[in-house]
Amino acid sequence: MNQDRCVLVMGGAGLVGAQIVRTIARQIVPQRIVVASLFRGEVREFLHDARKEFPHIEFIGAWGDVFVRSDFMLERRLRLMQSRARRDDLYQDLFGPLEVAYQRSALVQMIQQYRPDVIVDSINTATAISYQDVESLSKKTYDILQQLRQIVDHQDLAALDELGRVIEQNISMLLISQSLPQLIRHVQMIHKAMCQVGTRLYLKIGTTGTGGMGLNIPYTHSEDRPSAKLMSKTAVAFAHTGLLFLMARTPGGPLVKELKPAAMIGYRRVAYKTVKVRGRPQFRYQSQTQPLNGVLNLRGDEGQYDRLGKLHMAGVDTGENGFFARGEFEAITHINQMEFVTPEEIAQQAVLEIKGSNTGYDVIAGIDSSIINSSYRAGVLRQTALDKLARIEEETNSHSVALGQLGPPELSKLLYEAHLLKLNYQTLRRVIATPATELAETLYHFVLENELLRTQITSIGVPILTPDGQHLIRGPRLNIPESIYHEAALSAENINIWAEKGWVDLRPSNLHAWQQRFDRMTRTQHMLHTRGTSSVTMLTYLPETIEIGAVVAWLFNNDYEGYRIK
Repeated sequence: MNQDRCVLVMGGAGLVGAQIVRTIARQIVPQRIVVASLFRGEVREFLHDARKEFPHIEFIGAWGDVFVRSDFMLERRLRLMQSRARRDDLYQDLFGPLEVAYQRSALVQMIQQYRPDVIVDSINTATAISYQDVESLSKKTYDILQQLRQIVDHQDLAALDELGRVIEQNISMLLISQSLPQLIRHVQMIHKAMCQVGTRLYLKIGTTGTGGMGLNIPYTHSEDRPSAKLMSKTAVAFAHTGLLFLMARTPGGPLVKELKPAAMIGYRRVAYKTVKVRGRPQFRYQSQTQPLNGVLNLRGDEGQYDRLGKLHMAGVDTGENGFFARGEFEAITHINQMEFVTPEEIAQQAVLEIKGSNTGYDVIAGIDSSIINSSYRAGVLRQTALDKLARIEEETNSHSVALGQLGPPELSKLLYEAHLLKLNYQTLRRVIATPATELAETLYHFVLENELLRTQITSIGVPILTPDGQHLIRGPRLNIPESIYHEAALSAENINIWAEKGWVDLRPSNLHAWQQRFDRMTRTQHMLHTRGTSSVTMLTYLPETIEIGAVVAWLFNNDYEGYRIK
């Protein structure tokens, strides 16, 4: 019996998305299908036919730009860019606190509203994110900066005032048009939303960016080759795959799959129609002859040319890829060129993956099967390295604990706290049996007396919070709080947050937390000699003594959800 009651198809009114919706309706038959696309008109037009074809399924339409906050989702991206206030808002959504942006996200709110069991994402994310033309913006910004240098050199204050507005607009547009920050935040938010509502499966219809061709591709969107835009699209497409690979290895989330068509996708219809660019009709103009001297105007005044009516042509409608004339379609689909695949074939493979079949086309599974994993030999040599490190520590009377250059800040903090407990109490049970206040005072006095260890901790950017919580033993820099500025406001709440994240915390409350951790560790050991290999799980802490790396690995596995699932 089918358990997928609700399926959300993003880009569902597009060429591929529409066929996926139809195939899902025929073969999976969920109670509800949510069809989400950019434009209201295309969603309504598609649903008008879909509801007639599948009257037993509830179809819901949603439209707008899912890459922005819900307040902006019905506005054109170019129009948003023209407003200074909107640019500031987009900057905050991209570089501000994730939690705040998460609450405002149009995509998150859509997922929260419909709580889909399956999401099929057929939006061409790589195009949506990478085709904001960062290269052109960068060149314009550089030219403006050159003008600024000339103005400063000549101290032309009047010109500087006018240029200031242009500088602000171009630099802010450049900041919010960067592809990777947008992609990373998009993946973070969609993953968090799917975990929140319990989505079972996320299936991405991705892209190679070049239709399966290489750097020699001649088919760009009318840019010269090699096209910086197209290379950006490919880079973003495979960066997206890399992030989906991480998503697939994150515990507690949905199953993650990706299909990557590597050919032109077509076609929707063959027709004689008005040619449009970005939704606007193109016109024929009476041509003029111009002498080749002086300046060549690339964007002439259309009013100087006689308009002869709309431009019509017979061609092939390939959906999001565009409308191609016969010659273009014949060339691009020719053997050894891009060739093409039909949306129905993609939809069939998508539905097979949703059902759980192994089609052999899932890119994430392909990467999983191709990567080089950990080895038995490395496991043997690991202990050799650890033994040698221990000998060197003993010979040099030093502490090889952490440098603060690996992992999250918690890694250094936890390792040093465990190391202090090991040096003073050796075993888990002795820590558990000692009052937390006594632990705090013992470790504090030990730190004060041991200058080598104390200065080592503080010199790598990890401060030590005293048992009373009123003083900080520190070096010249602090890793936490993370900030681009040199100062941060102190408050009781901030101190608790920073101490938990990256400070060696000698307060009794933190030592009590360590006692609770050690108690859970010791309770996993009672069946080690009675149940064989089944007694050793991720919950099991094997040593009797405090082995700092093993302790922190146990914490990452069991308290921080930082474990490997594949």
